[in-house]
Amino acid sequence: MCPDIRSERRDDDPDARLEEAKGLALAIGLVIADAFILPVREVRPNTLFGSGQVENIAIASEQGEAELVVVDGALSPIQQRNLEDRLKRKVIDRTGLILEIFGERAATAEGRLQVELAHLDYQQSRLVRSWTHLERQRGGYGFLGGPGETQIEADRRMIRTRMGRLRKELEQVRKTRTLHRERRGRAPWPVVALVGYTNAGKSTLFNRLTGADVMAEDLLFATLDPTMRAIRLPGVEKAILSDTVGFISDLPTQLVAAFRATLEEVTAADVICHVRDMANPDNAVQKRRVLEVLTDLDVIDGEDGTSEIPLIEVWNKVDLVEGEALEDLQSQAAAADDVVAISAATGENVEALLERVSELLTANAKTYEFVLDAGEGQKIAWLHQHGEVLADEAAGEGGLDRRVEVRLTPKEAGRFAAL
Repeated sequence: MCPDIRSERRDDDPDARLEEAKGLALAIGLVIADAFILPVREVRPNTLFGSGQVENIAIASEQGEAELVVVDGALSPIQQRNLEDRLKRKVIDRTGLILEIFGERAATAEGRLQVELAHLDYQQSRLVRSWTHLERQRGGYGFLGGPGETQIEADRRMIRTRMGRLRKELEQVRKTRTLHRERRGRAPWPVVALVGYTNAGKSTLFNRLTGADVMAEDLLFATLDPTMRAIRLPGVEKAILSDTVGFISDLPTQLVAAFRATLEEVTAADVICHVRDMANPDNAVQKRRVLEVLTDLDVIDGEDGTSEIPLIEVWNKVDLVEGEALEDLQSQAAAADDVVAISAATGENVEALLERVSELLTANAKTYEFVLDAGEGQKIAWLHQHGEVLADEAAGEGGLDRRVEVRLTPKEAGRFAAL
């Protein structure tokens, strides 16, 4: 079961919030016995809920034969322990559930390091809840913790030591990632980043554009580790497409910090595609959540909402919208310069998206004129492959030279100069 906490005014719909909570539970393979919303008018410091509400949860748990209670909100260690005592069942909160999902899905070494760090940060404050038997004192010499140190203090010290080690390893990973970004920055290939709320269809779009087989299922957080592949665009020989972890409201603070290095890929992008699930009735709130994260990353200016990196809204899943709603959506998209309505699942209008991305990548292109001799066929072929050739004609005495007029982006112009 998964009660939804409404302890303060929120701008998202309670039913949509509950559906998201159920999606999180399903993402880790839980079978939902019951799910309902519990309005919390006054937060109880010991149990969060009132005594009558706790009793109702206990009855629903008995009737549904539930073994686990998921609270879609933040529980303090004492609230979690007291609820477990009264319900006679394991209780986890939203943070614990998301950490479990991340722990199960992280595939790369970096992802596993980030998840372990976040989990230890979360767990160290809950040792008193989970390990009350460790409160006994133990003796020993100074290097073992000293006389009178409790077992729980020793465990916390071990956790802090492990967290320090993990932070050093992650710092090394960040340095490596920064070096890779710098190398890509020196290369002529632009980077296109896919961002969006979890389950918006980023990985489905990524697979369609690249022919890759990244995990793309109707699950929250199907993708956790960043994936990059080369793609071809109209007028652009090669670009790098990056698939990122999905955003979600109330992401645990431990994970916001731990996954910042992953999201930093977005800050190095030349174009950002914000993929939105237009079939989701709560998509406007989801958009705000994504923009908040991009603002935190300094991609978007918090004051005026502008972005130095060109941003396209990709209105995905139009194949799931019908009737007047679909007509309204398509007319709105047609009227906006920064919106493309597509279906990543069916491929509808994906070509238009590629053309729009290409336009943005070549927006700063300038026209150059080169006169090359007949022996420089390799350079002439390069210009045809990497730029938009406006003219290619004979020049010079006897027409042996070639005059090539071509539009090149600054990166491509620099690369041609290096030839």
